[in-house]
Amino acid sequence: MFKIKKIIGRQVFDARGNPTVEADVFIEDNIMGRSTVPSGTSVGQYEAFELRDVFSEAYGKKGVSKAVYNINTIISDALVGCNFSNQIELDNTLLKIDGSYNKANLGANAILAVSLASAKAFAKKVNKPLFQYIAQEFSNYEQKNNINNKYIQIDLSDNKNFMLDNTDLESRVITTPMFNIINGGQHADNMLDIQEFMIVPVGGKDITEKLKMANEITNSLKQILINKELGVNVGDEGGFAPRIQKTNQALDILKEAIKSAGYNDKVRIAIDVAASEFWKNKKYSFEGEELDSIEMIDFYCFLIEKYPEIMSIEDPFADQDIIGWQLATKALGNKVLLVGDDLFVTNVNKIYEGLEYKIGNSILIKPNQIGTLSETIAAIQMAYNNKYIPIISHRSGETEDTTIAHLAVAVSALYIKTGALCRGERVAKYNELLRIDEYLSIQNK
Repeated sequence: MFKIKKIIGRQVFDARGNPTVEADVFIEDNIMGRSTVPSGTSVGQYEAFELRDVFSEAYGKKGVSKAVYNINTIISDALVGCNFSNQIELDNTLLKIDGSYNKANLGANAILAVSLASAKAFAKKVNKPLFQYIAQEFSNYEQKNNINNKYIQIDLSDNKNFMLDNTDLESRVITTPMFNIINGGQHADNMLDIQEFMIVPVGGKDITEKLKMANEITNSLKQILINKELGVNVGDEGGFAPRIQKTNQALDILKEAIKSAGYNDKVRIAIDVAASEFWKNKKYSFEGEELDSIEMIDFYCFLIEKYPEIMSIEDPFADQDIIGWQLATKALGNKVLLVGDDLFVTNVNKIYEGLEYKIGNSILIKPNQIGTLSETIAAIQMAYNNKYIPIISHRSGETEDTTIAHLAVAVSALYIKTGALCRGERVAKYNELLRIDEYLSIQNK
């Protein structure tokens, strides 16, 4: 049992200098867990509600004093003094306190901060790294322990396709990062419509080599941009934001950097289109043209043919363009990862809809899209059980919190997105993966 002794919420700042929520949760023996939650730029319309002080001019209407107040009053009053036998029990209590379908009463940012801080405290109590706590905590729950508020009905007891039992953890970190080294769209002040151009070092033998490859390709890219006088300013996620306008320009430069670094056969490319950001009146305002769904499909088919290095396309269509998604899945679903972010928003109900429509084949997992650790795990399990690939992801407004690195290892995720190998809030996750890999290698000798 874990007894909550004290909860403290506070306003701190994310990597963009905007306010965000941090929570400290104290349990017996003065054990404390702390979590600082991120926020997104391109936000899916079905994401859990992020509570901001929109009626106050302070911080450009982006303050989080109300969310912090909710932690220090409503949540604290309800949880302090209570005993919890597991994470799901605590998260269910948070869901019950809020009582809304999208966490609009307390704020998903307030709820997630407490959920993750509690998980860190509980892990310390049982003397385990966070990734092992997550893996064990969710491996073999009875049905009575399921997430059970009226909006969510998820069975976490079926573990046959889901590697959460600690005995099944890999002996080393298997996660491959998708490094976002060219930023566009909402993440950069340039003319690129596509939001992220990523390198994926699939040929690296371990996380150390994968990071080495990313470092060398990034340095190569920087020199190419300098030589071409395209600028080396960086965007929200640490990637370069060069003065280019066209997708093919970005891909050509990326290929040149990969080749120059000597990794032609070991690196693939992933892109995040974030198509919801330029979809209006059932048209896509893309690279100076107004395109319909069929024309966008033609564009993606052309890209994959010209650039066979592309292995993943995220949000190729708007979350409301179901026909576009169906066409893409039929045309491209056996060629590349079709990753739903705005489409699925880490929400089991939206994932279920996607399964019904038979769209996509991969799901981006962002804990702050849904608001508790338990619901995040439920989304991952649904992905695995339906042969979708879960990709653990950060947000553009990140913090130094490293929970997602532990989550990726705990669920044996094949891929993680956490930005470029640049900026402290991004590098923190990569450094944590190195530490976890070192820990696992020692434990498994």
